[in-house]
Amino acid sequence: MRVVIVTESFPPDVNGVAHCAWQTARHLALSGHDTLVVAPAGRPGPPDGECAAGPFPVVRVPSVPLPGYPQIRVALPSRRLTAALAAHRPDVVHLASPFVLGARGMTAAVRLGVPVVAVYQTDVAGYARTYLGMGENVAWRRLRTVHRAADRTLAPSAAAARDLALHGVPRVRLWPRGVDSERFHPARRDLELRRALAPGGELIVGYVGRLAPEKRVDLLAPLCALPGVRVVVAGDGPHAARLRTLLPGARFLGTRTGDELARIFASLDVFVHPGTQETFCQTLQEAQASGVPVIAPAIGGPLDLVDHHRTGLLVRPHDAQALREAVLTLEAGRRIRTQYGRAGRASVLARTWAAVGDSLLDHYREVLQDRARYGAAA
Repeated sequence: MRVVIVTESFPPDVNGVAHCAWQTARHLALSGHDTLVVAPAGRPGPPDGECAAGPFPVVRVPSVPLPGYPQIRVALPSRRLTAALAAHRPDVVHLASPFVLGARGMTAAVRLGVPVVAVYQTDVAGYARTYLGMGENVAWRRLRTVHRAADRTLAPSAAAARDLALHGVPRVRLWPRGVDSERFHPARRDLELRRALAPGGELIVGYVGRLAPEKRVDLLAPLCALPGVRVVVAGDGPHAARLRTLLPGARFLGTRTGDELARIFASLDVFVHPGTQETFCQTLQEAQASGVPVIAPAIGGPLDLVDHHRTGLLVRPHDAQALREAVLTLEAGRRIRTQYGRAGRASVLARTWAAVGDSLLDHYREVLQDRARYGAAA
């Protein structure tokens, strides 16, 4: 099968869209499919082997930094996209979190008569409001235009699928994300790292991810005042400087990737993700694969990932006190932490990137069969 993946972000960017697009392209290529990636150009050179170019070509289109968040690139109009699609002659065009470049990819695919699978992965409307000053209704109109033209839209969670349906997006199917349970593994727990992070033997409560307003990392502030608790934050973003002020005593590690990130995950005692705009929440899976109990708000993607009182705790959204109480509950029960950690790892072992990639291929085949049976969508 010949596939073009048009993605709004790609390595060396470090975020969920970039990582999922890279894993998807890698799986398709290693499975024998002729895969091409089209992505915004950014800073040169991958930070490590995790984000190195895989066994597939990548076409980069000109881009500019997103206002207020320079780590995110926004593609500029370019003929390279249409030329790349025409030259590759794809059977399927895959749009990863389409909004700017993805919308242009949809237009090009329609002109070429190529079926499209659009992957909804990010709360783009929320991002548009926060960083572009665009109203959510305006953003959703743009999203609807793209996704309604797609032969199929894939949502990462039941909550995301409901949101799409409520906004009038048809032909929605579930397609979750994979996790590398060999890299993210309890055996990577590092006692030396733990001593460096918590020399007094404190309970290590960690957050891994982008340091951006929508992630609500500020809600971890009350945890910094808990005796016997050390808050550790791995990641970077536009809120990094402000969070260093709001979270006194927390250890900020900056962006970490690959095996180094896996050691950090496995060395935590509790993982907390306070964000309320997650369509999935990949870091929850990585913490679970690492055998770490998790705490997350009872909204959005975490509802599919956290089995309350079995793999972790779900708490009231936007509630710093609820997060504090959940951490105190887990601090008091080492046996519970161990049980939740083991159950969490067991819950994600079947979610390999290979299994998720094979499921994606099934979606492609069904779309191609529908096109052959019913003709191109109106």
